[in-house]
Amino acid sequence: MQETLKILVVRFSSIGDIVLTTPVVRMLKKQLNAQVHFLTKAPFVTLFKNNPNVDAVFQINDSIKEVISDLKKENYDYVIDLHNNLRTQILKIRLGFAAKSFNKLNWEKFLLTSFKKNILPDVHIVDRYLDTVKFLGIENDKQGLDFFLSESDKVDLSIFPNNYIAFAIGGQHATKILPTEKIISICKKLKQPILLIGGPDDALRGEEIANACSEVVNTCGKYTLLQSGFLIKEADFVISHDTGMMHVAAAFKKKIFSVWGNTIPEFGMHPYMANEKSKMIEVKDLSCRPCSKIGFDKCPKGHFKCMQEIDENLFLNE
Repeated sequence: MQETLKILVVRFSSIGDIVLTTPVVRMLKKQLNAQVHFLTKAPFVTLFKNNPNVDAVFQINDSIKEVISDLKKENYDYVIDLHNNLRTQILKIRLGFAAKSFNKLNWEKFLLTSFKKNILPDVHIVDRYLDTVKFLGIENDKQGLDFFLSESDKVDLSIFPNNYIAFAIGGQHATKILPTEKIISICKKLKQPILLIGGPDDALRGEEIANACSEVVNTCGKYTLLQSGFLIKEADFVISHDTGMMHVAAAFKKKIFSVWGNTIPEFGMHPYMANEKSKMIEVKDLSCRPCSKIGFDKCPKGHFKCMQEIDENLFLNE
């Protein structure tokens, strides 16, 4: 009888990137019947709360030193590094287990952001994650992303209007986020009620938007991450920047209008196996775009054309 493989998957952050790893852990569990453990940062442990494909979750707060001893005791057959940075390189050396690392294509991204030379493969990051475990015989099951909810994550929808649009207004960097006045203008054009989705950092901006518009409800900072996921799941459709909630919406096969500023879908992180009615909204053919694979606190050029020039009529539900 073949021994059960014990595998540690590593991805420290963030919400979207971790949701994008869910096909890997599902296939390791279902195709190999492996014992799957996951290592991430403490704020993201909640993402695994209901995931039946993950047997154990380890977390770090500040340093990998916090978990080295416990991880060594697990005697893993393989470490699957889907983050691949200096910290994970040190982790793999310290653990000494067989390891396979995700190719981040940093050089190719540098050429694209710095010189606008695109030699990136036309392959979604999920499929590149899966390439990392191909040596184990894993084959794509074409089931898309996972985002698991429990009964306790459900929200009383009776307090909200029916047939609402979920508008995820947040993002890690300012250059990935529509200006507030632009969001207000878009909300006023839409003919359906809107729920603004976001974390505590988005709460004040959410209030400003809600106060300026009728039929807009600000839920930012009022619900947990998983509860916000439930609100995404129950929405008529979803508007989101290139951020974590976009991938949560993709997990629920929602129609998504994704908004792209300084980043571009060609980086391979657009909604995976998206609903066929989804659309990607962007200003194409800007000579300065993409200016970063991540983002900035403000537009390096000062004009922010990638967001300011987005056609607001593209958000109308056809």
